[in-house]
Amino acid sequence: MRNLKSVRTLILLTAIITIGFNACIEDQCSSTRHFIEMIPVYAFPDDFRVEVTTDAPREMEETGKFYFFRNFIFVNEKHKGIHVIDNNDPENPENLHFINIPGNVDISIKGNILYADSYVDLLSIDISDITSPRILCRDEEVFASNGFQEGLGYLIEWEPTENTMEIDCTDPNFGKQQFSQGGRNIFVAEDVFDADGPEVAGGDNNAGSGQGGSQNRFTVIYDFLYVLNNTELIAYDLEDPAKPRQTQTTYVNWNIETIFPYGEYIFIGSQTGMYIYDISNPASPEFVSNFDHAQACDPVFVSNDIAYVTLREGTWCNNAINQLDVLDVSDIRRPRLIKSYDMDHPHGLSVIDNTLYLCEGRYGLKVFETEDLENITENKLDHVEDYDAYDAISLSKEHLLVVGKDGLIQFDTSDPDDLKELSIVAVK
Repeated sequence: MRNLKSVRTLILLTAIITIGFNACIEDQCSSTRHFIEMIPVYAFPDDFRVEVTTDAPREMEETGKFYFFRNFIFVNEKHKGIHVIDNNDPENPENLHFINIPGNVDISIKGNILYADSYVDLLSIDISDITSPRILCRDEEVFASNGFQEGLGYLIEWEPTENTMEIDCTDPNFGKQQFSQGGRNIFVAEDVFDADGPEVAGGDNNAGSGQGGSQNRFTVIYDFLYVLNNTELIAYDLEDPAKPRQTQTTYVNWNIETIFPYGEYIFIGSQTGMYIYDISNPASPEFVSNFDHAQACDPVFVSNDIAYVTLREGTWCNNAINQLDVLDVSDIRRPRLIKSYDMDHPHGLSVIDNTLYLCEGRYGLKVFETEDLENITENKLDHVEDYDAYDAISLSKEHLLVVGKDGLIQFDTSDPDDLKELSIVAVK
């Protein structure tokens, strides 16, 4: 009996001490942290369903995706429009015009028709006279993943705003790097913030169209246009280029981001993996296979049956991973990982012959020789650290285009060991 009383006493004392200790922790447990508050921004149709116009050239302020076509470079100014640059002399590119397209992020071109998003709509624009573009067709709500919300409009972007808050350890969000509040706003810890937003690619590979970067979500392949919204692959027949006709909409996965054409296949990069679709019947893409990876932002580039996939951390990508995955896709139904390489913060990329140009964001542009796929990082040829690099297009073995926060930069790449700057169209 005495032993039983002793045990009860011990349990009681332990409970009292534990409660007191926890209360002490709760009294002292709080954290003041700096967050980026992502505030939803909405637009009504009257805000963007307007005519497209061309203005005099203007300085770049925030470069986005880009596209090369017939010695012209089209550089997106996020949600505003497109800078048109005459590149007949790469050492002296001329900023010619600015095409106003509200809500524009992506473009592709076939003949004299420019295909561009305008927030939730897909536009077909006649640019035969670049000074007087005309909208020929508007396919509405192609990219309206959340639909129209009465009294608010369409959700078009998330605007980052600094926010300081004190969080108590009893709060379920204590210690989290990212969380939602009130069902709308998203808070992202400032020390992990990446400005790349949730945009929802590849080089076009036939006569009559141009060449895009690895971050794009539009591509023209012969007489078909393929576009991505946040979850779907949409095929358009371009028999009449002025009036694209939807032939099939295919659900792929949530948060698909980039599209890249390769032979009779298209490769789609998402935040959770790479998806391959067969377009031998171009009107009806068919799923072939996929390769899963950790959650991260994910462009893909394919060359000589090798897929190069960059994974990076960021606001919308969550996972703290920065690496290059190299995959063997010679057996298209069974992609095989050859090797993963640690990187700093990889974004877009381009490969020509055995040379890989890898954009590392604020860490610049890296150049690798890829003949030995098991030892790519041991064969680094050059590292240009002077510029922020977002995406790249190899026009030839001697000519590379790079776009980033510093602007549009062109390099002479005839010697991959020593890239030489040809010109820069700098941001304001």
